[in-house]
Amino acid sequence: MKLTPRLALLLTLPPLLWAGNAVVGRLVRDAIPPLTLNFLRWLLALALLAPFTLPLLRRPRELLSRWRGLAWLGFLGMGCFNALQYLALHTSSPLTVTLITASMPVWMLAVGAVGYGVRPRPRQLAGAGLSLAGVALVIARGEPAALLAVHFVPGDLLMLLAIFTWAVYSWMLARPGPGLRPGERPDWNWAEALMAQLVYGTAFSGLAAGAERLVAPADIHWSPALLAALAYVAVGPSLVAYRCWGRGVAEAGPATAAFFVNLTPLFAALISAVMLGTAPAWYHAAAFVLIAAGIVVSSR
Repeated sequence: MKLTPRLALLLTLPPLLWAGNAVVGRLVRDAIPPLTLNFLRWLLALALLAPFTLPLLRRPRELLSRWRGLAWLGFLGMGCFNALQYLALHTSSPLTVTLITASMPVWMLAVGAVGYGVRPRPRQLAGAGLSLAGVALVIARGEPAALLAVHFVPGDLLMLLAIFTWAVYSWMLARPGPGLRPGERPDWNWAEALMAQLVYGTAFSGLAAGAERLVAPADIHWSPALLAALAYVAVGPSLVAYRCWGRGVAEAGPATAAFFVNLTPLFAALISAVMLGTAPAWYHAAAFVLIAAGIVVSSR
């Protein structure tokens, strides 16, 4: 495999869009409740994707007969992960959120070992340890000795829960249940595969937004900036990033693609500095180095 400029762009664009998603979520936190933001994001993405998936929507039996597996994918990947991320951004910075997200290898290994009996290799454990050290440095705000009496920001804990749900979601994609395994699933293209999850994910997101409205009602402060933010999170991090990442992973393979994920906190730091005036601290850079080293070690 040769890493051409086109392939590098395919794998670089998603981390850039995901970093922007974290910054935008922080920017609009006072304009729209987080669960409502998540629901409107996926509702708009579903509406935009619908014209390209009409053949699938005309065959609802394909979705209904596989409702258990698709419902879990929609619940974890769209109903939980993104909602928890937007909640986390109310108390955590976009940079911290993306750095914690970069600890994903730790959770992938843990879920694989406990849930699927896949024992990690020593090199993977070493890489996971480096990534975990980077996350601990961020949570301790650069004072490792303070870990014994660390005061967790609520957003830190919410983001850790979010990446756990994403790890479970990812393993369910890798080890699909009945009806979604190769040979059992219809020959869906990328848009139809995403729509199959969106139908259920949007429903769960809508239920969560309704509960949020009942428990903690808050007004939506509509403005051109909020409309632009909704358009961005529905198109960029949802549809464009998914499409580019799928093509990039298919061509480069997951091992090579994994290195590009570590660009997310770097992009978040740059975007935050420009849009939020939030300069990264020294421990953010140190954490990024540790997390990147962990990915390199575990992926060799």
